[in-house]
Amino acid sequence: MTIRTILVDDEPLAIQGLELRLAEHEDVEIIEKCGNGREAISAIKTHKPDLVFLDIQMPGFDGFSVIQGLMEVEPPLFVFVTAYSDHALKAFEAQAVDYLMKPVDEARLGDTLDRVRQRLSEKRGVEEVEKLKEVLAEVAPDSIDSMDGGGEMASNRFEKLINIKDRGKIFRVDVDTIEVVEAAGDYMCIKTGDNTLILRQTMKDLEKRLDPRRFQRVHRSTIVNLDLVREVKPHTNGECFLMLDSGGQVKVSRSYRDVVARFVH
Repeated sequence: MTIRTILVDDEPLAIQGLELRLAEHEDVEIIEKCGNGREAISAIKTHKPDLVFLDIQMPGFDGFSVIQGLMEVEPPLFVFVTAYSDHALKAFEAQAVDYLMKPVDEARLGDTLDRVRQRLSEKRGVEEVEKLKEVLAEVAPDSIDSMDGGGEMASNRFEKLINIKDRGKIFRVDVDTIEVVEAAGDYMCIKTGDNTLILRQTMKDLEKRLDPRRFQRVHRSTIVNLDLVREVKPHTNGECFLMLDSGGQVKVSRSYRDVVARFVH
């Protein structure tokens, strides 16, 4: 597995130093080097890399602006590289794989690349399964159900814990406790029955991290944990309400009423 990589830093010496350290890792292929944020956005959209080492402090577009400029495309994995430790929480919020301090320590870089390899392996595994499902849906639709019931192996591809920075703190949320996810502009409201946390991520990206056999969209802006639904109440116009273990309720729109069929055996 080759890790197609872009380096972004306004300091040429910093790029050279990182390039030398990455040369020790045979599976890392540097496909582009960028000296500012605007170049980085263009290069990422053009080359679609697996990984980007991204400096935070750059004139004009800083590292966080680069990520904001890629909201409409499938983002690569990011590793922030900076001389300033005070950006760590914000980098964590941006879902970076890691946060490296300059000068980059070789052993620390090795640990980071191990995490990158793991994330890419999981991502590619999911993509391969989805492509296989698309083919099977056309030639052998009955096989999809048995494939979705793959048990423990399938569930291991999805997150067990989600780190959420909210109100200046980092919360480690057990996915099993999440009842409802609601979109609110550029943010997600994560509800766990007794708490609501704000996660800055798109609904599409969050869906990829959650097991679709348990977490289903029931509205254009709402995802529900089906394991925590205790009752289904029909409503007018083909809609219905899902009653949750906590006592809350969520409306299922007509467009997603097929979700209710999962409770009818």
